[in-house]
Amino acid sequence: MTNPLIDIGANLGHESFAHDLADVLQRARDAGLVHQLVTGTTLAASEQALAICTRYPDLSCTVGIHPHEAAHASADVLSGIRDLLDAPLVKAVGETGLDFNRDFSPRPVQEKVFSEHLAMAADTGKPVFLHQRDAHARFLPILKEYRDTLSGGVVHCFTDSREALFDYLDLDMYIGITGWICDERRGKHLQALVANIPADRLLLETDAPYLLPRTLRPKPKTRRNEPAWLTEVLATVAHCCQRLPAELAAETTANAVRLFKLEVYSLSKPNPAPESGNA
Repeated sequence: MTNPLIDIGANLGHESFAHDLADVLQRARDAGLVHQLVTGTTLAASEQALAICTRYPDLSCTVGIHPHEAAHASADVLSGIRDLLDAPLVKAVGETGLDFNRDFSPRPVQEKVFSEHLAMAADTGKPVFLHQRDAHARFLPILKEYRDTLSGGVVHCFTDSREALFDYLDLDMYIGITGWICDERRGKHLQALVANIPADRLLLETDAPYLLPRTLRPKPKTRRNEPAWLTEVLATVAHCCQRLPAELAAETTANAVRLFKLEVYSLSKPNPAPESGNA
């Protein structure tokens, strides 16, 4: 039997999935995925993520404004995100945070929008889905300011330093690991760090269609990542931690259920039939 897995971050509204989303979701089920969270990164993308979740089983979503888009987060846009948070299929606030690597939005604006997302999470009791790149020195104090009011959260696609990892663990945050760890070039430091993540704080994700695992054999014909390949992330993490994949799958699935308050269908029971046709 395949290991039951949950992908906590997949950008299923991306245009690359528009023509075959139903097939992508079926391949994920065949690979053992029992649930996926669709990531919201703008108001429009968040609305689309929620719409996808209403059409297919085994899905829920996050809603928020990615730091790249913070400059476009007007009061009306943020109000729209807040309205979406009342939907039962919306399980987290985000993707939100800080990205000082590309600075697509001014840093002070990113910080303001990040704080507003954290306030929404505190107000609704929903966890946060966080993005941080080259911004730990500012990200950490802002997160600390709100941490006592938050139900929890995950630092998604963690690729940072040992110091940053332990800072987030000290705040009882979950850590999301993607196919970055499967990269023999830039993922080496993460391969050495991942065993330090406690079993009850580790989560797995693909960030599809991005971060295609480089360990896949045979190599896919395209660079598009998809949720079915979460199994490759699992295998690499298990190898780095010297753990059995089945144990890690069970632990990370339980962690995702706990953090996001998910209702997940058992692999031993038939899932509801998906809507016919593609997205």
